[in-house]
Amino acid sequence: MTSANNRIPVEGADRIMAVAHRLADAARAETLSLFRSPALRPDNKAGTGFDPVTEADRASERAMRAILAAERPEDGILGEEYGVQNGQSGLTWILDPIDGTRAFMAGAPSWGVLIGLSDAQGPIYGIVDQPHLDERFEGGLGRARLISRAGEVPLRSRQGVALAEATLMTTYPEVGSAAELAAFSRVAARARLVRYGLDCYAYALLAAGHVDLVIEAGLQPYDVAAPIAVIQAAGGVVTDWRGGPAHHGGTIIAAGSPELHAEALALLNGD
Repeated sequence: MTSANNRIPVEGADRIMAVAHRLADAARAETLSLFRSPALRPDNKAGTGFDPVTEADRASERAMRAILAAERPEDGILGEEYGVQNGQSGLTWILDPIDGTRAFMAGAPSWGVLIGLSDAQGPIYGIVDQPHLDERFEGGLGRARLISRAGEVPLRSRQGVALAEATLMTTYPEVGSAAELAAFSRVAARARLVRYGLDCYAYALLAAGHVDLVIEAGLQPYDVAAPIAVIQAAGGVVTDWRGGPAHHGGTIIAAGSPELHAEALALLNGD
């Protein structure tokens, strides 16, 4: 017997999800210990400009990798801070220990821990965890739910919304290249509301039915694997700006419904 997506046996899915929650719990402990702390000392990964990383990023990923080494040694790992570790199972854990390090530095609770699991076809399961708010968005392998202090509720993206009534989000107003910004602006001009700056939390809000579109560029695989799995499980659609797979990074358009996705995608491509 297999799970809903027919790619993992049910008994295997249960074990995978249990491990994923242990990863999220471990990352919570590491990130919260430094969030809004005077001990936080960001470093700059970039040769020019500013690409911050903190000890919370590194400790979070180390803690998750230690659990995987003990419990899933056959699986591969791709993490933002410590790179690629090859596996033999055909499954790869894709980890972003803090997505939104700039928000983390600023004390804003819009960052998150991203835990994705992919096979050769792409993401099959993901968690977007916001430790400070105690919100865990989970999707894939037959689940689509938000776990929080208030309890557990199903995740369902908003349906039946046209672009003229939609809420659109992206992290930075200056989206990608000049051509990508122009394409984004065509969609933004038609949306009812455009907001900026929530990093991975925008994708979580889309899965929960509060946001209708997220459009971004210049992303890495660890930025998108978990959000893709969660949004798809909640009934949404995620592709790149050409309508193809988005899990390798680059451009991404996430929509609450196929109809809204098609409407926005056409504008991105100048149709």
